[in-house]
Amino acid sequence: MPRKIFHMLVLFILVSFHTWAQGPLKWAANGSSYYKSEAGEITQYNLPDNKKQVIITKKQLTPEGQTKSLQIRSFQFSVDESKLLIYTNTRKVWRYDTRGDYWLLDKMSGSLKQLGKTLPAASLMFAKFSPDGNKVAYVSNYNIYVEDIANGAITALTKDGNRKFINGTFDWAYEEEFFCRDGFRWSPDSKQIAFWQIDARSTKDYLMINNTDSIYPVAVPVEYPVAGEAPSPYKIGVIDIASAAIKFMNIPTDAVLQSYVPRMEWAGNSNELILQHLNRKQNESTILLCNVGTGNSNMVYNEKDSAWIDILPLWDNDYTNGGWDWLNGGKEFLWATEKDGWRHLYRISRDGKKEILVTVGNYDVMDIVRIDEKNNQLYFMASPVNATQKYLYRIKLDGKGKAEMISPAAQPGMHDYEVSADAKYALHNFSNYYTPPVTEWISLPDHKGLNGENKVNDAVAKADKKASAVEFFKVTTTEGVEMDGWMVKPENFDATKKYPVVFYVYTEPWGQNVKDEFGVEQNFLYKGNMAKDGYIYISIDNRGTPVPKGRAWRKSVYRKIGLVNIKDQAMAAKEIFKWNFIDTSRVAVWGWSGGGSATLNLMFQYPEIYKTGIAVAAVGNQLTYDNIYQERYMGLPQENRQDFVNGSPITYAKNLKGNLLYIHGTGDDNVHYNNTEMLINELVKHNRQFQLMSYPNRTHSISEGPGTFAHLSTLFTNYLRQYCPPGAKPNTSTGNERKAGF
Repeated sequence: MPRKIFHMLVLFILVSFHTWAQGPLKWAANGSSYYKSEAGEITQYNLPDNKKQVIITKKQLTPEGQTKSLQIRSFQFSVDESKLLIYTNTRKVWRYDTRGDYWLLDKMSGSLKQLGKTLPAASLMFAKFSPDGNKVAYVSNYNIYVEDIANGAITALTKDGNRKFINGTFDWAYEEEFFCRDGFRWSPDSKQIAFWQIDARSTKDYLMINNTDSIYPVAVPVEYPVAGEAPSPYKIGVIDIASAAIKFMNIPTDAVLQSYVPRMEWAGNSNELILQHLNRKQNESTILLCNVGTGNSNMVYNEKDSAWIDILPLWDNDYTNGGWDWLNGGKEFLWATEKDGWRHLYRISRDGKKEILVTVGNYDVMDIVRIDEKNNQLYFMASPVNATQKYLYRIKLDGKGKAEMISPAAQPGMHDYEVSADAKYALHNFSNYYTPPVTEWISLPDHKGLNGENKVNDAVAKADKKASAVEFFKVTTTEGVEMDGWMVKPENFDATKKYPVVFYVYTEPWGQNVKDEFGVEQNFLYKGNMAKDGYIYISIDNRGTPVPKGRAWRKSVYRKIGLVNIKDQAMAAKEIFKWNFIDTSRVAVWGWSGGGSATLNLMFQYPEIYKTGIAVAAVGNQLTYDNIYQERYMGLPQENRQDFVNGSPITYAKNLKGNLLYIHGTGDDNVHYNNTEMLINELVKHNRQFQLMSYPNRTHSISEGPGTFAHLSTLFTNYLRQYCPPGAKPNTSTGNERKAGF
């Protein structure tokens, strides 16, 4: 179902790759140094010695008449690095704090001034310099503004924006499912701005009810098109900065079903735009070049899939803020497709008449890391042998060669890299299930630590594999489906006894659970130590999860979410039950969001297997979720409504036999609370007893409000211990069960 929000909550316990690097870095224009925000200052590190220099002090970031410096949320330099934008005083918009205040620092004069001072406080979004460094554009209250740096003049480039008519940013569905937030782009000549305009006036509102912040309830509307509802129509416009005149592009669309434009950029010049156009079902992708003078569009590339087509930001986070990979001086671009059964990269000519396969082989490209056109090299992430791991590879950009693994073979696990523009240096992050996170600076392509350091090698050598409780395994069902899994056994495990098992699930196209990374086994909601208390803890990645096993693996769930993924999990559990130390009378399952939906389906469709379930923020009825996500994987309800019914937990609620705890926030703007009430009605109808915990006015993360996490964790732990008691019990079996080979 929806995005894997529960995985974000693991940050309560685990440290992410980006945190290891002590905050995101920004490469300097010279390619051999980078900037960071540290302790309220901007610092620069020069490679290879990695020597630190403070270039912007707190004093420089202290507004006149104030005693405190600006708190830096993020920053950006102008192209010539003479000016600096500071983003501060931020506010959350749905998931992320994408509005706030922007301040401009002129490094030469030392002047510091706030931008958009005539606009409401903390209302500016996505401020960015014009390429010539003379202006800054931003969005405020659904309109686009440009501010002249020299004289401070602010010009409204659009004036018709409101909550339902959106300029330069997006509605809820585009933001959530296409990662579209920043909705405008400067032209290379600084004379124009291209932007999205979203018309949500005909899109129905979901009304969330805030019962806690005032005596009288307050309705909180969210424009939210559910499956079967038409998307909010879009337009792509180009604004002339001098006159504020707008020219809209002519983009073919279906007048009834509508369509999407999830990506749009200037096409390497100031005369054309390039964009990706998706049909409503998201199984046909067309690349269009648009002439900004005439507005006419021309198709340069087209692809169709019998299931769906993933957009680039779905699997490569570097593209969530835009970008297009041009090659050969703008005559070609790099493009990803799964048309040969694997996710591969191609060079596509600007006119679409020529394409060259760059990445060749039976593997999936997992990330695009760096294009080093000067040296005819492409750096990317892949894992051809082990789907639980990730490694850096490179291959010749002209497609004439084989992929070369750059990550050391002696470092098995999950690698992550931030590579300099010239591909000479990289920040390397690593962990595996027995090696805690470690970061180092390396040179490329030799992958040697700078200044003689070998931090990752040393960490792997010192790590004690036996000290980790995690065991990876493969399980094959009676249908011949082989799946990866991990397991943590109880402390002082005795194979002659029987133990309860807890399955941790997600199962849908947005979540991979089984990764060879440190802390993967942590249950952030469990208050205590599951292994110490006597639980076996297991997670398995079924078909349909986004693991690098090829297109067929990932898209086998098309129009069958809630069936194929659920059956895979259940059949895997049956194989696991053949291990003679599993107590099949004590079997629990839990998950959040899509994992909550899977938990419900497993409890309802396979009640003979799963005795206890804890479902958090689950979609009970697929017809309630947003159209972009649900239709991508399930088709259109107008054409195959029964598939949505067949995959929905509510359809099988009458089969509940075990112990169910359902948890949901009433202020969830993602998976709306009506899922809970629909499910309650169905369970009540069939006299199925369960327990419910509603968290008032909490969102999908159930993280707001004092004491919330402690309460949630305590609730989860107490329920699990009560209905799936931990600890070993004597094995009274006949001894004919198959033994596990661990």
